[in-house]
Amino acid sequence: MRLTDIERSELLALADSESLRKDMAHVAATRHNPFLVDGEVSPERVMEFLTQYNDFLNHQMRPPRPFLEKNMKL
Repeated sequence: MRLTDIERSELLALADSESLRKDMAHVAATRHNPFLVDGEVSPERVMEFLTQYNDFLNHQMRPPRPFLEKNMKL
């Protein structure tokens, strides 16, 4: 994907924008970590996440369908 001169100048202006830097600093400062409680990692929250993730990964899979194709071309 090639950038046009107008797109390139817009990106350069945006990269030099002080307001964008302030906005990104605000986003980084207010980021939420669901595992932290009062600044420390909560083992209960980590275990709850791992349990739910394991349930998601190990769900019952659908039975495989037979591969039926009559017109196969290479």
